[in-house]
Amino acid sequence: MADAATDAIDVEARDGVFRGLRVVSVRYLVHDVEETIGSYTRNLGLDIRCKAPLPCLKRVLFLFAAAVGVALGLTANAAASSGTLTGAGSTLVAPLESRWAAQFAAANPGDQVSYLGVGSGVGIQYVGRGLVDFGATDAPLAAVGGVTCSGCALVPWALSATGIGYNITGVGEGLRLTGKILGEIYLGEITNWDNPQITSLNTGIHLPNLKITPVYRSDTSGDSYAFTGFLSAVSSAWTARNGEATISFPASIGVAAKGNAGMAGEISSVKGTIGYVSASYLITQKITVARIQNADGNYEYPNVPNIENAAAGVTSVPAGNVLKIVNPPRKYTSAYPISTFSYALVHMSGNANDSLLKQWLTYCVTSGRSAGVVLDFAPIPNVAQAAALKTINSIS
Repeated sequence: MADAATDAIDVEARDGVFRGLRVVSVRYLVHDVEETIGSYTRNLGLDIRCKAPLPCLKRVLFLFAAAVGVALGLTANAAASSGTLTGAGSTLVAPLESRWAAQFAAANPGDQVSYLGVGSGVGIQYVGRGLVDFGATDAPLAAVGGVTCSGCALVPWALSATGIGYNITGVGEGLRLTGKILGEIYLGEITNWDNPQITSLNTGIHLPNLKITPVYRSDTSGDSYAFTGFLSAVSSAWTARNGEATISFPASIGVAAKGNAGMAGEISSVKGTIGYVSASYLITQKITVARIQNADGNYEYPNVPNIENAAAGVTSVPAGNVLKIVNPPRKYTSAYPISTFSYALVHMSGNANDSLLKQWLTYCVTSGRSAGVVLDFAPIPNVAQAAALKTINSIS
């Protein structure tokens, strides 16, 4: 266990090296309050504690990035280089961040970007506290109560979806579900997979008499914001009980899991589960995926063509850059109804690394625009790209 009088980082890892892809816990100390901020991937025991928030957090982020392969081929010492940015936030965008960071580093030797997926709400808090150079969120700032981020702006930089995964023995992909059914499952009103409301939509599929276990996010999450936004748009029972979209899931039943990796792990390992998970994690974890009914009555997967169709109605970008595409109108016949934009969050002035920050963000919305197609990230529309570049160019 290493230690230092200032800016202390303590690291424990099996065999003394990073092996595999599991961070068990990452903690940092701010104002004498220890907060758990990471617990995400697989097969590595790692425990990090640190003091002196900003410099320590940057080193923690780099260690995490090294463990999961974001900063390929680098040592922790590289985190101290002048060409380093640190970011934190959305777990939805984390797989795309990994691809972006590796490609950006390859194209810009000496410049490195490290990122920690801690959830949208925590990412917003980190930017507000000045702990990172940029954040990432799938929900607007207004959705995070009690958090101040003075002089901050959102940059639309990614487009994906929150999918619905499930684990039912003998049932493959493509189960048909509606927003009404999902709302009643998460309200505890539909409790078994052989419920007539589900079986009537899925003739020819044998659904067992198996208890449904809903899984929900324990952390503040943009996926929760998209999912509850969809439920509030299509389920009157859900809206009557829980109101509008929220980043803190209003759970009364089911099992809580942290981050998209936690959600995917719970669904993969427990029979009867259902949960809302970013599309890229459904792909990488090979989780069976439901088709969700859209406004036109069609049942669609969270894939790139259907995500693009959901965003086809975006013809302008309002002040603030917030774009809502959950449950788009029925004329978008193949739209996946729980599609969502993701945003970088930055201070518009006072950035120590403003030149590198602008270079990084510009890369993400231009050269990196199509980098995530294989993970069901659709390229952002031209109008969103133009708004993003306008905001980026105003950073100082």
